[in-house]
Amino acid sequence: MSEEKPLRVDARRNRDALVAAAREVFLERGLDAPLKEIAARAGVAIGTLYNRFPTRDELIAAAVEDRIEAGGRVAEAALAITDPWDSFVYLVENVCELQARDRLIGELALRAAPSQAIARAQEYGHGLMREIVDRAQRAGVLRPDWVLEDIAFISWAHIRIVEATSDIAPEVWRRHLALVLDGLRAPAAHPLPVAPLTEDELMRALRG
Repeated sequence: MSEEKPLRVDARRNRDALVAAAREVFLERGLDAPLKEIAARAGVAIGTLYNRFPTRDELIAAAVEDRIEAGGRVAEAALAITDPWDSFVYLVENVCELQARDRLIGELALRAAPSQAIARAQEYGHGLMREIVDRAQRAGVLRPDWVLEDIAFISWAHIRIVEATSDIAPEVWRRHLALVLDGLRAPAAHPLPVAPLTEDELMRALRG
C-alpha cells in the first residue's frame, strides 16, 4: 500500500490557514457558517477550500479534532477517580464546562459526527463513559435506569441554557446541572414514563 504523499509547503500553508479560519468562523457563527467567509478569512479562493476539503463535514472534522481529543482526556481523568459517584459527576461537569466555554464543542453535541475519523475518536470517549456509568450503577449510586444516551438530554438542555444566559449570568448553568445531578442519584429515582432513546434513535435525532 502506497504512503500518502506529504503536502507541498504552499498546500500545507493553505490547509492550515483554512483550518484556523474555520475554527474562528465556526466559533463566531456556528457550524453552518458560509464557506465563502472561511475561504476569504483564510486568504484563499473558494476553489482552494473545496480542493482541500470537498465537503463541509471534512472541514468541520479538521477544525474540531483537538476538541474531540479534549473530551477524551476528560473521560480518562474521570475514569481515574476511584469514587464511582465522584467519577460520574466529574465527567458530566467537565463535559458541560467544555461545552459552555467552547461553541464548537457545544454544536458538536447537537449533530452527528462529521466524519468517520471523528466518530471513531468519539467512540473511544463513549467507551470510557460507559465504564464510568456502569461502575456508578454497580455501586448503587447512579439510578439503574439511566443510559449513556440520556446524556444527550443533559447536553441539549445545557447548551440552550448557556446560549440564553452566557451574557447575563455565565455560571448559572452550574445550578441547573447540580439540580440534574441530584435527580440522577439512585435514592432519588422514580420509575420513568417511557423507554430511553436507542443509539440508533439518538443518531437519527442528531442528523435532524
